[in-house]
Amino acid sequence: MEQFFQHAAITEGVTVRVAVNFLPEQSRPEAGKWFWVYHIRIENGSDEVLRLKTRHWRITDARGMVNLVDGEGVVGEQPVLVPGQSHDYVSGCPLTTPNGSMEGHYSFEREDGTALEVAIPFFPLAAPATAD
Repeated sequence: MEQFFQHAAITEGVTVRVAVNFLPEQSRPEAGKWFWVYHIRIENGSDEVLRLKTRHWRITDARGMVNLVDGEGVVGEQPVLVPGQSHDYVSGCPLTTPNGSMEGHYSFEREDGTALEVAIPFFPLAAPATAD
């Protein structure tokens, strides 16, 4: 099944696409827990071989609390993308509010060892309204 990507950002020929979905079955609003799953596709439209080295996320909840997440690779991988290749992965984000947002960047390494910072588009996290 092809995922519908709602958000995209392009940096020097590298496109990052995001699809996000609220997961009611993983959420417990009565306990102050909401959960989203997001699908990322990174497309190497440049003419260089790139290795994804690190990720940086800025996750903001409805109260304005910011959580910065830095780590190696994505879901335990540091994929190498040759020109024209893409890499998909799925991850999740819990919040203690029914709304928030995510944005960030990936750091890639070119074959010559130089770095390339690639934007991850801003995307909202929004739980459907529920009757109290």
